[in-house]
Amino acid sequence: MSWLQVSVIASAEDYRQVEDTLLALGAQSITFKDAADNPILEPQPGETPLWQNAIITGLFDQKFEPTVLDQTIRDQLRGDKLNIEISELPDQDWTRAWMDTFKPMRFGERLWICPKHIEPPEPHAVNLRLDPGLAFGTGTHPTTSLCLRWLDAHVSKCSGHHHVLDYGCGSGILAIAALLLGAEHVDCVDIDAQALQATRENAATNQVSPQIVTCLPEQLQAEQTFDLVLANILSGPLTALVSTLASHCHAGSDLVLSGILITQADTVRESYAEFYDMTSTVILDDWVLLHGKRKALT
Repeated sequence: MSWLQVSVIASAEDYRQVEDTLLALGAQSITFKDAADNPILEPQPGETPLWQNAIITGLFDQKFEPTVLDQTIRDQLRGDKLNIEISELPDQDWTRAWMDTFKPMRFGERLWICPKHIEPPEPHAVNLRLDPGLAFGTGTHPTTSLCLRWLDAHVSKCSGHHHVLDYGCGSGILAIAALLLGAEHVDCVDIDAQALQATRENAATNQVSPQIVTCLPEQLQAEQTFDLVLANILSGPLTALVSTLASHCHAGSDLVLSGILITQADTVRESYAEFYDMTSTVILDDWVLLHGKRKALT
């Protein structure tokens, strides 16, 4: 069976109508992309984020002729001048197609991220087994890559990073990497229950489940402090979380922040300066990792 991919360019006020129409006509999935190809959609506190124009794409099984589907969408949306593109996609195992593009990746000197179906290129290295899933984080994005490289260079059994907090854990990739490299225990926090489930599943795959605890932010014990705090999220949430993350660090704790664009780095660094000596900055493509040490508590 072939598939039809239908893409409609819509303004912000028409998003919901277009989405509802495609779903009502039988779309199997819906995706959104900024029509101006801006990769970042980050809201300010209290703000509802909307791209000015978006490409809304629906995937249909081929029960419609393309011309009939095009006209049906136009009739439903009452827009003869709508920008609609319809293309035919050959049938394939989409999961397998994605898996085939996910190859082993090396981060630093010791750490590899390897799909479960592929034998590690270096069997005696630190090999984290992971398949792409619903939660963000396979190491392919520069923000995750920056964190994995930092962990490879700084975490070992002798580094003193015994207890780690991964705030915004996603797939759990950073937490699991820290444990495999030498940390003893990691608390994983995320606002998304699906991310916590993915973290638990990936921890089981890598045989570190007894060393990981997952929880929602409100479930993290207020008095807990950690030797290392990781937060690979976005600059807006990072700025809002300054006091929270500082409260979970003792004097000398390491703080690693990522998910920050170069243009946002100074703002984030300054927001943490009250509590941390921000000692280093690492850049990859347009992204930045910030590292700091918790100042003596007063």
